[in-house]
Amino acid sequence: MARSTSLLYLDGVSVSFDGFKALNELSLTIAPGEMRAIIGPNGAGKTTMMDVITGKTRPDSGEVYFNGTVDLTGEDEASIAELGIGRKFQKPTVFESHTVWDNLELALKAPRGPFSTLFHVISGAEKKRIEHLLDLIPLGSKRSELAANLSHGQKQWLEIGMLLAQDPKLLLVDEPAAGMTDAETAETAELLKDIANDHSVVVVEHDMVFVRSLGVKVTVLHEGSVLAEGSLDHVSADERVVEVYLGR
Repeated sequence: MARSTSLLYLDGVSVSFDGFKALNELSLTIAPGEMRAIIGPNGAGKTTMMDVITGKTRPDSGEVYFNGTVDLTGEDEASIAELGIGRKFQKPTVFESHTVWDNLELALKAPRGPFSTLFHVISGAEKKRIEHLLDLIPLGSKRSELAANLSHGQKQWLEIGMLLAQDPKLLLVDEPAAGMTDAETAETAELLKDIANDHSVVVVEHDMVFVRSLGVKVTVLHEGSVLAEGSLDHVSADERVVEVYLGR
């Protein structure tokens, strides 16, 4: 896929830390509206890749473009978030002492100077948006519940909802199924599939059952570059992937 038609385009990206190559000529392209799963052993470069995309780490070499034209290597973390890239870390960070509804309201993309936040009166359109998010992240019945009282899985969903409130074009999600019950894991897969109807989503995950339930193209990273790419069945049958990651 050409850079001009891609949403996210990485070409020949390398990053070294004290001589260790965390990324080694990594090339990856995500299309608008695509969901992609990224798998690979620890140290394969998955987190560093996310750090480069979000501006936390600058690559030593290579190209990183968003929406075909924006060079992300020249942007800082705040401006990259403004461009429409949202990142969900492994550990949920929600406002525990606030209700589910308040968490979503605080996250809405709106002018947020100190005074506008203090005196902000929620509009009808914003209320509608929160209702839509509550339906999407299945927490409608928990709207008045303090976030502190939610289960681990529900906190993950709330944080995904808070990211969606910013209306990102691209959502980066790091191990969403970690620590979840089987039922929550299955529900999370459905949630991400729903989100992928309107957003591009990149999911980094270790849980192969979860990856299979997503039913999307899989990229396998190893030693900072792409080892294999294709359906889960295709990459699972690759001898090199079996050797370095899936085990015999």
